Amino acid sequence: MINLTESSLKKLEKLREKTKNHKALLYDVDGTLANNMPAHKAAYIAAAKHYGIPDLDPEIIDRTAGWPTYKLAAEIARLYDKNFDNVEFANLKAKIFIDDFVKLTEPVDFVYAHLLENKPKKRIALVSGGRRSTLRHTLQAIQVEGMYEVLVSSDDTKRGKPSPDPFLLAAEKLNIQPEDCIVMEDGNPGVQGARAAGMGWVRIDLL
Repeated sequence: MINLTESSLKKLEKLREKTKNHKALLYDVDGTLANNMPAHKAAYIAAAKHYGIPDLDPEIIDRTAGWPTYKLAAEIARLYDKNFDNVEFANLKAKIFIDDFVKLTEPVDFVYAHLLENKPKKRIALVSGGRRSTLRHTLQAIQVEGMYEVLVSSDDTKRGKPSPDPFLLAAEKLNIQPEDCIVMEDGNPGVQGARAAGMGWVRIDLL
């Protein structure tokens, strides 16, 4: 078990209480297991500058937390009246993140501790709006490889968060009923998806 501050221990206890009656734990990655949202924002801002947007408002990224990168790229293009290829933007943003920022990523301590202590007891899946290729680097950085049974990324469903599809796919792969799953998230789109899937949910940033 990792060393936790008094504040993190209190959050861990709240998380234990909220999840104790569920058979499966579904964790978001960016901003939930991994403390990397500032790094993702910096990568988005750098990519936007490449496409002639020198002053991307980071609030857009907060508001759309959990969206697939290509979908957020389309939203940026719409808001700033730009015409660029969403997939190319997503590829550039991913390269910047991996090259410049992923090595600085650390786990969210109390969520990481929660995963570690539940690994022998409950079924565990990771459900992310990120692409599998980028997630691989993040999961290596926070050392959670091999600690989960299922990984659902934006590559795996046509519709991402706030659709319930990623969560329902994770439950299907775990062979667990949706009502027996609880989702850990840090943004509204993920909570909306969890609710639509008929699952419990926890906003870890509000504990």
